[in-house]
Amino acid sequence: MVSGNKIRIGIIGAGNIGGVHMTQFSKLAEECEITAVTDAYLPLAEAKAKEFGIPNVPATPEDLIQSDNVDAVIIGVPNQYHASLAVQAIKAGKHVLLEKPMGLNSAAAREIYEASKASPVTVMIAHQMRWEAVPMLIKEQVEAGELGKIYTAKTGWFRRKGIPGWGTWFTRMNESGGGPLIDIGVHMLDLALYLMGNPKPVSVVGATYAEFGPARKGIGTWGKPNWDGYYDVEDLATALIRMDNGATLTLEVSWAVHMDTDNAPFVHLMGSEGGASYKGGKGKFLTEKFNRPMEADLAKPDNDEGERLRLSRHFLTCIREGKQPITSALSGYTNNLILDAIYESSRTGNEVKLNWD
Repeated sequence: MVSGNKIRIGIIGAGNIGGVHMTQFSKLAEECEITAVTDAYLPLAEAKAKEFGIPNVPATPEDLIQSDNVDAVIIGVPNQYHASLAVQAIKAGKHVLLEKPMGLNSAAAREIYEASKASPVTVMIAHQMRWEAVPMLIKEQVEAGELGKIYTAKTGWFRRKGIPGWGTWFTRMNESGGGPLIDIGVHMLDLALYLMGNPKPVSVVGATYAEFGPARKGIGTWGKPNWDGYYDVEDLATALIRMDNGATLTLEVSWAVHMDTDNAPFVHLMGSEGGASYKGGKGKFLTEKFNRPMEADLAKPDNDEGERLRLSRHFLTCIREGKQPITSALSGYTNNLILDAIYESSRTGNEVKLNWD
């Protein structure tokens, strides 16, 4: 429930992503107020509270969730804690904005999904790429029928030297759920499925590789390494996903690879009447007219307010109007089902049929 005119927000996780949420929701001060922040390292939460003028620093996430001064909870913590905190918040009647991936695996994501179905609260996954200006323009063309039948798509993100926080939770399967596939691959998977019109995935063939991380190569600049830790996740993944309508999606991602890459996320949609490409913030619509290929550039406006602000406003709107977010709990669960299937296919060498029961 929301008390008063403003939605009161509590943030669990005061690190980098928590700071992003504090910055964005602070810009929406007419609609909401950040009333609490906490972190496993309380001095960090206290510093952020001072910086953003947040009045309360609860000692634990559980204290924040149970607070009468919080209507909605933003969860920006390591993947292994997503399910427990999200389910607690949902059962406490709090709206939830949860960072990706929805869960450590599909079982954890299913817990959140089932809890959301049994509650009237808003549960939204923070996939900000759906809110980027160019993908939004592409989505408009898809919905207008300009691409016709989208029969296949290709998406991915190749980082040449970008393994984050070697030895920390980022590179530990039991804490992160995986490597680049669950880290950046989930963004591309989510965006591609959305732009394709959310077809139902039914089977997966995939493979994962760890050629760099175990040898302590391919280390990026994100996250402080823990050389006493370990690395047991992949550093590259590839998959072919089949949909119930016959369409296919190819997904390829890496943290480290010997490849001429510009480190730009991409999506290519191929339809019967037209196509669309997105790469590194720029896009194109492609078709054929008068028996010759034609294309038009798609670019974000100069005064674009940014995807994170649009995402934040959508969350508040869904709470006030009782609307289903476009990045719903079901979309998060779908992503986790596919990710698990890719890992299983890589392990067994077989196609994996998705179990929706």
